[in-house]
Parts: sequence; structure tokens; C-alpha cells
Amino acid sequence: MLTDMSTGRPGTPDPATQTSRRSHDDAPETAEMFTRLAELDEGPERDAVRDELVAAWLPMAHRIAGRFRDRGESVEDLRQVAALGLVKAVDRYDPSRGAFESYAVPTITGEVKRHFRDRMWALRVPRRVQELRNRVRVARRELTQNPGSAEPTNAALAAHTGLTEEEVAAGLEALESFSTLSLDAELAGGDDGYSLADTLGAADTSYDVVVDREAAKEGLRRLPERERAILYMRFFEDMTQSRIADQLGISQMHVSRLISRSCARVRDEAVGRRPAAPRERPSRRRLPGDPSALLRR
Repeated sequence: MLTDMSTGRPGTPDPATQTSRRSHDDAPETAEMFTRLAELDEGPERDAVRDELVAAWLPMAHRIAGRFRDRGESVEDLRQVAALGLVKAVDRYDPSRGAFESYAVPTITGEVKRHFRDRMWALRVPRRVQELRNRVRVARRELTQNPGSAEPTNAALAAHTGLTEEEVAAGLEALESFSTLSLDAELAGGDDGYSLADTLGAADTSYDVVVDREAAKEGLRRLPERERAILYMRFFEDMTQSRIADQLGISQMHVSRLISRSCARVRDEAVGRRPAAPRERPSRRRLPGDPSALLRR
């Protein structure tokens, strides 16, 4: 019987005196190079031998990558992933444990499969959920392999796989997560040209304004009339502190202190801290235009 002697162990007969047949044309004779690589210490010479081995076996890596074409990934990217698996196989291979090809093929194939598992999901799914997805997918295929079989229920899938119904539900959701739908996709059954993005809500900052206004409203009502008027002139009429002081007949420094104190009191009440300071007695003097009336609305 003819055997593959392409990467035999050290001490094998000379290939010239033996009839050998490789399983593939891309399995080169590299047994001696692997033996030499194992004997060399780290350095330029070892790196050169390693690079030569990778180059010699690269066609095999490309062949394995070709098995996964037409699965949503470009051939060039698949070849890059397979080449990475080949480098790992060369670095980890022990010449005393059999032919390199029998070790490299599953190593490279596993690297490509990991690429699909970890990188090709449009929506990032945890590893645990991916495993649930695979178990549910296999169970569905086994339960529906007979013609006329009905779609299995979650309970049937749970009984078949030994999972809980919650785990089965998570696996079924993951089956639909490998690819995503574009937000520009038109809704099915609609004639108005609405897309999926048209159905999504957006954050409305006006809600924050409403919440803040309601939280401060009670505190503003508790302020003395003069302080309410000062806040109105400062923040609603955009008057400077100097103009407010001239209009009320007080100093600009006093206006500044009143604004700071009023804002602090309103803020404390808004966050639930009642101010300890006594409430100032309202002034009987009516201000021009009575701006404080607007704050009572």
C-alpha cells in the first residue's frame, strides 16, 4: 500500500528508494526542515527556516481557506486567516509526533472556523449564546428531518437538547442574529415608503427641561417677591446685575448675593433638601411692571 512520506519522522528511508504518494500536491517535502527548526535556537537562522516552511505550506492553507468561500467573507480575508493558522501550526508542531499535514489541517481549519464564530456576526453575541444557537440549530434539524414533520416547539427542543426553555429561546433569537437588517430597508406591506429608521424613536431633550422646570417651580414660589423679580430680570430679561441694582436701588454686590442665595435655595429644594434659612418677609413695594407675577404662572 502506498503511504504519504512527505513529512515523515527523522530517520525514514530515502524518498528516492521508496514509492511515495502525497495526499495533495501542496504537501511539500519538509521533514528535514522541521527537524532542523526544532534543533535551532531563537535567532535569525531559525526565523529564516520558519519563514521558508510557512511559504512552502502556504498553498495548502489557501486550499483550506477555499473551502469556506461564499459564506459572506472575501477569499483574501479567508486566506489571511488561514495563513495565521498555518503560522501557529508551524510554531507548535513537534516532528516526533507524526506528519505535519495531519497536524496543520485541523489547526488551520479551526482558525478559520473561529474567525466565522467570533468575527462574522453582524451583532456581537456572547460565546455561551453562540453555543446555545448551535445546539438548537442541530436539534431543529434532527426533529424536522422526516418529511411532514411540524416545526418543533420550544418545549420539544428543550426536551431534545436537555436545555431549559429560556435557553432554547435565547438560542432561537441568536439564529436570527448572524445578519442584520438595514435601517434603510422599507417596511413590508407599506406603500408609503417608510423605512425601519422611521419607526425608531429619538431622545427628546425637552423632557429634561420639563422635569427641571417642575422640580424648580415650588422652590421659586417660596422665594420672596423681590428675589423672584431679580431672578426673572437676570435670567428671563437678560439684564446685567448692574442694571438690576440701579432699577431696585441697591448695590450690585447685593444683587449678586441675592441671586446666589436664591439659586442655592431653589436647587436645594429641587433635590430634596429644605433650606434652613428663614423665609424673607415679602416687600410691599411694587416693582415696575411687576415681573414677579410672571414667575407665579
